[in-house]
Amino acid sequence: MAYCEKKIRYLNRLSILGLLLGGFLLAGCDNANNSGVTDCAPAALTQVGVPSGSFTMGANPVYAEEGPPGQVSLAAFDIDSTEVTNAQFARFVDETGYVTDAERRQPGFGEAGGVVFQMPSLNNPSWWQFVAGADWRHPDGPDSSLAGRMQEPVVQVSHRDAQAYAAWAGRRLPKEAEWEYAANAGAKTIYVWGDELAPNGAEMANTWQGSFPIQNTQADGYAKRAPVGCFPANDFGLYDMIGNVWEWTDSKVSQNGNEVVYTIKGGSFLCAPNYCRRYRAAARQAQEAGLPTSHIGFRTVSTR
Repeated sequence: MAYCEKKIRYLNRLSILGLLLGGFLLAGCDNANNSGVTDCAPAALTQVGVPSGSFTMGANPVYAEEGPPGQVSLAAFDIDSTEVTNAQFARFVDETGYVTDAERRQPGFGEAGGVVFQMPSLNNPSWWQFVAGADWRHPDGPDSSLAGRMQEPVVQVSHRDAQAYAAWAGRRLPKEAEWEYAANAGAKTIYVWGDELAPNGAEMANTWQGSFPIQNTQADGYAKRAPVGCFPANDFGLYDMIGNVWEWTDSKVSQNGNEVVYTIKGGSFLCAPNYCRRYRAAARQAQEAGLPTSHIGFRTVSTR
Protein backbone atom coordinates (compact mmCIF):
# COMPACT_ATOMS: atom_id res chain seq x y z
CA MET A 1 0.00 0.00 0.00
CA ALA A 2 1.31 3.46 -0.84
CA TYR A 3 2.48 5.55 2.11
CA CYS A 4 0.07 8.39 1.39
CA GLU A 5 -2.91 6.02 1.55
CA LYS A 6 -1.75 4.69 4.91
CA LYS A 7 -1.29 8.26 6.11
CA ILE A 8 -4.91 9.15 5.29
CA ARG A 9 -6.19 6.07 7.09
CA TYR A 10 -4.13 7.02 10.16
CA LEU A 11 -5.50 10.57 10.10
CA ASN A 12 -9.00 9.17 9.78
CA ARG A 13 -8.55 7.16 12.97
CA LEU A 14 -7.36 10.31 14.74
CA SER A 15 -10.39 12.22 13.49
CA ILE A 16 -12.79 9.65 14.93
CA LEU A 17 -11.01 9.91 18.30
CA GLY A 18 -11.21 13.71 18.12
CA LEU A 19 -14.97 13.57 17.60
CA LEU A 20 -15.46 11.28 20.57
CA LEU A 21 -13.42 13.61 22.78
CA GLY A 22 -14.85 16.85 21.49
CA GLY A 23 -18.55 16.05 21.23
CA PHE A 24 -21.07 17.59 18.86
CA LEU A 25 -22.70 20.05 21.26
CA LEU A 26 -20.31 22.87 20.34
CA ALA A 27 -20.95 22.85 16.62
CA GLY A 28 -23.42 25.72 16.52
CA CYS A 29 -21.37 28.60 17.96
CA ASP A 30 -21.72 32.12 16.59
CA ASN A 31 -19.06 33.69 14.42
CA ALA A 32 -17.27 36.74 15.80
CA ASN A 33 -14.32 38.61 14.35
CA ASN A 34 -11.93 39.59 17.13
CA SER A 35 -8.90 39.99 14.90
CA GLY A 36 -7.02 43.19 15.55
CA VAL A 37 -5.98 43.42 11.89
CA THR A 38 -8.01 45.18 9.21
CA ASP A 39 -5.58 45.47 6.29
CA CYS A 40 -3.49 42.92 4.41
CA ALA A 41 0.02 43.32 3.08
CA PRO A 42 0.62 44.50 -0.50
CA ALA A 43 0.22 41.82 -3.13
CA ALA A 44 3.79 42.17 -4.42
CA LEU A 45 6.16 39.53 -3.11
CA THR A 46 9.16 41.18 -1.47
CA GLN A 47 12.24 39.81 0.25
CA VAL A 48 13.37 40.76 3.74
CA GLY A 49 16.99 40.64 4.83
CA VAL A 50 17.64 38.57 7.94
CA PRO A 51 20.95 39.39 9.68
CA SER A 52 23.47 36.78 10.74
CA GLY A 53 23.21 35.70 14.34
CA SER A 54 22.62 32.99 16.91
CA PHE A 55 19.44 31.80 18.55
CA THR A 56 18.06 28.99 20.68
CA MET A 57 16.45 26.55 18.29
CA GLY A 58 13.62 24.59 19.88
CA ALA A 59 13.08 27.13 22.66
CA ASN A 60 9.98 26.70 24.82
CA PRO A 61 9.20 23.21 23.48
CA VAL A 62 5.63 21.94 23.83
CA TYR A 63 6.05 18.60 22.06
CA ALA A 64 8.96 16.21 22.57
CA GLU A 65 10.19 16.45 18.97
CA GLU A 66 10.77 20.20 19.36
CA GLY A 67 13.61 19.78 21.85
CA PRO A 68 16.00 19.74 23.43
CA PRO A 69 16.77 23.43 22.83
CA GLY A 70 20.22 24.21 21.41
CA GLN A 71 22.22 27.17 20.15
CA VAL A 72 22.47 27.60 16.38
CA SER A 73 24.45 30.22 14.44
CA LEU A 74 23.45 31.31 10.94
CA ALA A 75 24.84 33.47 8.17
CA ALA A 76 22.70 36.31 6.79
CA PHE A 77 20.03 35.43 4.23
CA ASP A 78 16.87 36.91 2.79
CA ILE A 79 13.39 35.42 2.88
CA ASP A 80 10.04 36.14 1.24
CA SER A 81 7.97 38.54 3.32
CA THR A 82 4.87 36.38 2.77
CA GLU A 83 3.96 32.91 1.71
CA VAL A 84 3.97 32.43 -2.06
CA THR A 85 0.48 33.28 -3.27
CA ASN A 86 -1.80 31.75 -5.88
CA ALA A 87 -1.12 34.76 -8.11
CA GLN A 88 2.64 34.29 -7.91
CA PHE A 89 2.44 30.55 -8.47
CA ALA A 90 0.13 31.15 -11.47
CA ARG A 91 2.79 33.34 -13.07
CA PHE A 92 5.33 30.52 -12.64
CA VAL A 93 2.97 28.00 -14.23
CA ASP A 94 2.06 30.36 -17.08
CA GLU A 95 5.71 30.98 -17.95
CA THR A 96 6.92 27.37 -17.62
CA GLY A 97 3.92 25.11 -18.26
CA TYR A 98 4.74 23.30 -15.02
CA VAL A 99 2.37 20.50 -13.95
CA THR A 100 2.10 19.91 -10.20
CA ASP A 101 2.07 16.53 -8.51
CA ALA A 102 -1.60 16.93 -7.53
CA GLU A 103 -2.40 17.19 -11.25
CA ARG A 104 -0.79 13.79 -11.84
CA ARG A 105 -2.01 10.35 -10.85
CA GLN A 106 -1.32 9.88 -7.14
CA PRO A 107 0.33 6.64 -5.96
CA GLY A 108 -2.09 4.58 -3.91
CA PHE A 109 -5.18 6.39 -5.23
CA GLY A 110 -4.95 5.85 -8.98
CA GLU A 111 -6.11 9.36 -9.93
CA ALA A 112 -4.99 12.95 -9.70
CA GLY A 113 -5.91 14.91 -6.59
CA GLY A 114 -4.88 15.97 -3.13
CA VAL A 115 -5.82 15.78 0.52
CA VAL A 116 -8.49 18.23 1.72
CA PHE A 117 -9.70 19.18 5.18
CA GLN A 118 -13.45 18.72 5.55
CA MET A 119 -15.54 19.44 8.64
CA PRO A 120 -16.50 16.03 10.07
CA SER A 121 -20.06 14.86 10.65
CA LEU A 122 -21.77 11.86 12.20
CA ASN A 123 -22.03 10.26 8.79
CA ASN A 124 -18.43 11.09 7.83
CA PRO A 125 -16.23 11.40 10.94
CA SER A 126 -12.97 11.84 9.03
CA TRP A 127 -11.62 15.36 8.66
CA TRP A 128 -9.05 14.39 6.00
CA GLN A 129 -10.12 13.09 2.62
CA PHE A 130 -8.27 12.38 -0.60
CA VAL A 131 -10.29 14.33 -3.17
CA ALA A 132 -9.90 13.61 -6.87
CA GLY A 133 -9.51 16.85 -8.78
CA ALA A 134 -8.10 18.85 -5.87
CA ASP A 135 -5.03 20.80 -6.98
CA TRP A 136 -3.54 24.26 -6.63
CA ARG A 137 -6.25 25.79 -8.87
CA HIS A 138 -8.96 23.90 -6.95
CA PRO A 139 -7.52 23.78 -3.41
CA ASP A 140 -10.61 22.35 -1.70
CA GLY A 141 -11.73 20.04 -4.50
CA PRO A 142 -12.90 20.26 -8.13
CA ASP A 143 -15.88 22.47 -7.23
CA SER A 144 -13.61 25.10 -5.65
CA SER A 145 -11.69 27.78 -7.52
CA LEU A 146 -9.29 30.68 -7.02
CA ALA A 147 -11.91 33.33 -7.72
CA GLY A 148 -11.31 36.10 -5.22
CA ARG A 149 -8.50 34.07 -3.64
CA MET A 150 -5.43 34.96 -5.67
CA GLN A 151 -3.72 36.55 -2.67
CA GLU A 152 -4.15 33.48 -0.50
CA PRO A 153 -1.11 31.21 -0.12
CA VAL A 154 -0.84 28.53 -2.78
CA VAL A 155 -1.55 25.04 -1.42
CA GLN A 156 -1.88 21.53 -2.85
CA VAL A 157 1.82 21.77 -3.71
CA SER A 158 4.27 18.97 -2.99
CA HIS A 159 7.84 19.51 -1.87
CA ARG A 160 8.94 18.97 -5.48
CA ASP A 161 6.50 21.63 -6.67
CA ALA A 162 7.81 24.12 -4.11
CA GLN A 163 11.41 23.37 -5.13
CA ALA A 164 10.53 23.89 -8.79
CA TYR A 165 9.03 27.32 -8.10
CA ALA A 166 12.03 28.31 -5.98
CA ALA A 167 14.47 27.27 -8.72
CA TRP A 168 12.48 29.25 -11.31
CA ALA A 169 12.71 32.29 -9.03
CA GLY A 170 16.47 31.80 -8.60
CA ARG A 171 15.99 30.93 -4.96
CA ARG A 172 15.60 27.87 -2.72
CA LEU A 173 13.53 26.51 0.14
CA PRO A 174 14.71 27.44 3.65
CA LYS A 175 16.49 25.08 5.97
CA GLU A 176 14.55 24.45 9.16
CA ALA A 177 17.01 26.48 11.25
CA GLU A 178 16.75 29.43 8.86
CA TRP A 179 12.98 29.29 8.93
CA GLU A 180 12.77 29.13 12.73
CA TYR A 181 15.32 31.92 13.21
CA ALA A 182 13.40 34.15 10.81
CA ALA A 183 10.06 33.32 12.42
CA ASN A 184 11.32 33.85 15.95
CA ALA A 185 12.86 37.25 15.11
CA GLY A 186 14.66 37.46 18.44
CA ALA A 187 11.64 36.72 20.61
CA LYS A 188 12.18 35.06 24.00
CA THR A 189 8.49 34.48 24.64
CA ILE A 190 6.20 31.48 24.11
CA TYR A 191 4.75 33.01 20.95
CA VAL A 192 6.69 35.33 18.69
CA TRP A 193 4.39 38.21 19.72
CA GLY A 194 4.38 37.52 23.49
CA ASP A 195 3.27 35.04 26.12
CA GLU A 196 -0.47 35.24 25.39
CA LEU A 197 -2.03 33.54 22.39
CA ALA A 198 -4.58 36.32 21.88
CA PRO A 199 -3.46 39.39 23.85
CA ASN A 200 -6.42 41.56 24.86
CA GLY A 201 -8.61 39.28 22.75
CA ALA A 202 -6.83 40.10 19.47
CA GLU A 203 -5.99 37.11 17.29
CA MET A 204 -2.40 37.45 16.08
CA ALA A 205 -2.38 34.67 13.48
CA ASN A 206 -4.78 32.62 11.38
CA THR A 207 -5.38 29.58 13.57
CA TRP A 208 -8.41 27.63 14.78
CA GLN A 209 -10.55 29.09 17.56
CA GLY A 210 -12.84 26.61 19.28
CA SER A 211 -12.80 22.85 19.71
CA PHE A 212 -11.08 21.23 16.75
CA PRO A 213 -12.33 19.68 14.48
CA ILE A 214 -16.03 20.39 15.04
CA GLN A 215 -16.29 23.97 16.30
CA ASN A 216 -14.60 26.94 14.66
CA THR A 217 -15.80 30.29 15.99
CA GLN A 218 -13.69 32.09 13.35
CA ALA A 219 -12.75 34.73 15.92
CA ASP A 220 -9.81 35.60 13.67
CA GLY A 221 -12.17 36.23 10.75
CA TYR A 222 -11.21 33.20 8.64
CA ALA A 223 -12.53 29.66 8.36
CA LYS A 224 -9.65 28.47 6.17
CA ARG A 225 -6.75 30.26 4.47
CA ALA A 226 -6.45 34.04 4.77
CA PRO A 227 -4.94 36.38 2.19
CA VAL A 228 -1.27 36.81 3.02
CA GLY A 229 -0.33 39.66 5.33
CA CYS A 230 -3.62 40.01 7.20
CA PHE A 231 -2.01 39.64 10.62
CA PRO A 232 0.84 41.60 12.25
CA ALA A 233 4.36 41.09 10.93
CA ASN A 234 7.08 39.87 13.28
CA ASP A 235 10.06 42.01 14.24
CA PHE A 236 11.85 41.11 11.00
CA GLY A 237 8.85 42.34 8.98
CA LEU A 238 7.67 38.85 7.98
CA TYR A 239 4.00 37.96 7.69
CA ASP A 240 2.22 34.70 8.49
CA MET A 241 5.27 32.83 9.70
CA ILE A 242 2.83 31.51 12.28
CA GLY A 243 -0.52 30.08 11.20
CA ASN A 244 -2.35 30.35 7.89
CA VAL A 245 -0.60 27.39 6.21
CA TRP A 246 2.27 25.12 7.14
CA GLU A 247 5.43 25.82 5.13
CA TRP A 248 7.85 23.40 3.49
CA THR A 249 11.49 23.47 4.49
CA ASP A 250 14.40 21.71 2.82
CA SER A 251 15.38 19.82 5.97
CA LYS A 252 14.95 16.09 5.53
CA VAL A 253 13.56 14.06 8.43
CA SER A 254 13.86 10.57 6.97
CA GLN A 255 13.71 8.46 3.84
CA ASN A 256 12.03 5.09 3.49
CA GLY A 257 12.64 3.75 0.02
CA ASN A 258 11.28 6.31 -2.41
CA GLU A 259 9.35 8.16 0.31
CA VAL A 260 11.19 11.24 1.58
CA VAL A 261 9.87 13.10 4.63
CA TYR A 262 10.65 16.78 5.25
CA THR A 263 10.04 19.17 8.12
CA ILE A 264 7.20 21.65 7.79
CA LYS A 265 6.97 24.69 10.06
CA GLY A 266 4.61 27.32 11.40
CA GLY A 267 1.30 25.59 11.97
CA SER A 268 -1.85 26.42 10.03
CA PHE A 269 -5.46 27.52 10.21
CA LEU A 270 -6.18 24.05 11.64
CA CYS A 271 -4.05 24.40 14.79
CA ALA A 272 -6.14 24.79 17.95
CA PRO A 273 -5.53 24.84 21.72
CA ASN A 274 -7.00 21.33 22.03
CA TYR A 275 -5.16 19.94 18.99
CA CYS A 276 -1.88 20.74 17.21
CA ARG A 277 -0.63 23.63 19.35
CA ARG A 278 1.99 24.33 16.73
CA TYR A 279 1.40 28.06 16.28
CA ARG A 280 4.94 28.70 17.57
CA ALA A 281 8.34 29.20 15.92
CA ALA A 282 9.78 26.06 17.54
CA ALA A 283 6.95 23.84 16.35
CA ARG A 284 7.74 21.28 13.70
CA GLN A 285 6.03 18.41 11.94
CA ALA A 286 7.15 15.70 9.55
CA GLN A 287 5.44 15.58 6.15
CA GLU A 288 5.88 13.15 3.27
CA ALA A 289 7.27 15.04 0.28
CA GLY A 290 4.82 13.84 -2.35
CA LEU A 291 1.49 14.35 -0.59
CA PRO A 292 -0.25 17.63 -1.63
CA THR A 293 -2.69 19.02 0.94
CA SER A 294 -4.99 22.00 1.46
CA HIS A 295 -3.00 23.38 4.40
CA ILE A 296 0.67 23.39 3.28
CA GLY A 297 2.39 26.10 1.25
CA PHE A 298 5.87 27.61 1.24
CA ARG A 299 8.12 30.64 0.92
CA THR A 300 11.65 30.93 -0.49
CA VAL A 301 15.05 32.21 0.62
CA SER A 302 18.47 33.03 -0.78
CA THR A 303 21.89 33.43 0.79
CA ARG A 304 23.06 37.02 0.95
